[in-house]
Amino acid sequence: MPGISKTILVTGATGGIGLAVCSRLAKAGNSLVLAARDSSKLQTLRAQLSNTCPGTHSWISVDMTRDDSVTEFAEKLTASTVILDGVVLMPPQDPPTNDPLPSSDKWREIFQNSFVGPLSLLKAAIATMQPDPAKGRRSKIVIISGISSAQVMGHYASSNVLRCAWLAEAKTLAFALGERGIHVNTLSLGGTLTPGYAASLEQRAATAGTTVAQRLAEETSNVPLRKYGTPDEVAVAVEGLLSAFSDHMTGINVLHDGGFIRAY
Repeated sequence: MPGISKTILVTGATGGIGLAVCSRLAKAGNSLVLAARDSSKLQTLRAQLSNTCPGTHSWISVDMTRDDSVTEFAEKLTASTVILDGVVLMPPQDPPTNDPLPSSDKWREIFQNSFVGPLSLLKAAIATMQPDPAKGRRSKIVIISGISSAQVMGHYASSNVLRCAWLAEAKTLAFALGERGIHVNTLSLGGTLTPGYAASLEQRAATAGTTVAQRLAEETSNVPLRKYGTPDEVAVAVEGLLSAFSDHMTGINVLHDGGFIRAY
């Protein structure tokens, strides 16, 4: 409901996108449960948010690629007695690859790291939710994915499969949990200028012997808005999907790609 502080779990909280999401949500008065691998970074982020934003912020370290770490996370989350109103789930992404036929062992590793582990974490988070639609209390889940969920990308071979798996899982959960007042939507990102992506852009520009501006213009020439997104723009979209804006939306895949995907 508008004007009411919520408690939101954000995974990948210390990454380029995660930091922007946490900053925006915390400034809006929400209380955050921060999750990522690095405990020291989580402690630093919690201190920064607590010193500059309202709300009560906590952290739990977790490595979503490891079952034991996810189990420990679930136990700590349950023990905290926190009631989550929202979850921003950023599953670990498999690195770009042109190999459409990885070995069976590699597929098992990919799905464990980027699907099975994160889904187990999400299950634990859902167990803490107490929505009550009759009283206007709804719970929102935003799963951040990539545009290969809607468009096959040749250099993201395994990711094409993984992201479609998340799309299907989100729609399945939306159907299963909708009556309880739990909304599940996905946000599929196109190119986003995180610090890491900006650094790789600079490297590509240097290799090509061009300026960063020239390289950026070349790479975004097939994007109608002629630009990549920014972490702050992603944070605005996440905030919207966690807000009353999505009170009659679930199972939706929102494309945050500058218009790159042109489909009805």
